[in-house]
Amino acid sequence: MHIKKYTVAALILIVLVGWYVYAFITQDSIGFEFLGITLPSFSIALWVVIPMIILYVASVIHMLFYSFLGTLRRRKYDKDYEKIVDAIIDAYLGKKERFNSFKTDRYKLLGTIVDNATIFPIGEFDADIENKKLRDVLSLINSIRNGEVVELRKYSLLPSNELVIQNERNRYKKGDISAENILSDKNRYDINLRKEVYVDFVKNAPFYAIEKYKDALSKEALFGILSRINADKRTLEASNDSLLALFHNLKLDSKDYIEASKKLSKSMLPEQRIKLFESLSTEDEAAMEAYLLTLFDLEMRSPAKEILDISQPNEYLTFKAYSALRDCGKHFDINLFI
Repeated sequence: MHIKKYTVAALILIVLVGWYVYAFITQDSIGFEFLGITLPSFSIALWVVIPMIILYVASVIHMLFYSFLGTLRRRKYDKDYEKIVDAIIDAYLGKKERFNSFKTDRYKLLGTIVDNATIFPIGEFDADIENKKLRDVLSLINSIRNGEVVELRKYSLLPSNELVIQNERNRYKKGDISAENILSDKNRYDINLRKEVYVDFVKNAPFYAIEKYKDALSKEALFGILSRINADKRTLEASNDSLLALFHNLKLDSKDYIEASKKLSKSMLPEQRIKLFESLSTEDEAAMEAYLLTLFDLEMRSPAKEILDISQPNEYLTFKAYSALRDCGKHFDINLFI
């Protein structure tokens, strides 16, 4: 019951009871002695309504007290509601470190689940969200997905955050920043983004610039660099020592080395190519097959057979088969055996 309505009803009742006693029962007055104190003489009707007034005051205090407790509970729920919205926003933004403290048991359970979950918004439904903070974040995510550039500073996201990476990727694609801007700032841009733009960068960059940012080297970028060595267009000239330094930056397997040899077969000078893969095979056994491919491709059968002759019976079987066919006068492209 609302206190105002209760007060009006209580006052009407008190007045009616006092009037009824005074008008229809007695108009006499009476005094009392309480704990040695003589109380003044008042109308009996007044003595009747005094307990009612005391009861009214006590009941109002009781209602105010529990209303105050209810207000505190509602405030806890309101605060937890704001916290759960923030937790959902953090989940949408892909923040790694998330821990929100909730006061109410229901929100504590939900908050724990949200803090330990990854949430991906499906579709563009931000217009249906009443909460402005949540709607703004969903709109921001939709914009990034659509290739737009947005402001993310106020969300304090790490450079490794997927939204940050995509947002910077959008800036790069729009031409707002160059590949060298990204490659030159290790602290601001995530290594995955730097590796992506490095692939584009090496397509036209001079070799000194390629070496400068080789910490962002990937297999794809390496093959792009090798395809430019002594090529007719966008040519690169590099010594074997410089190329070896690039190879040392990556962990390559046998197939990778073979692919590298194929890239270099189109334009690298034969002598340089042989020496390069000879050095690689000396440093990494995984490069031996690429060295054999290089030798057979350049018709250097004698050094290739020497390697095959001292190898184990179960090693390099494909190359041994190719060598045997060549000894029988059969001419096949070595690439058919790879």
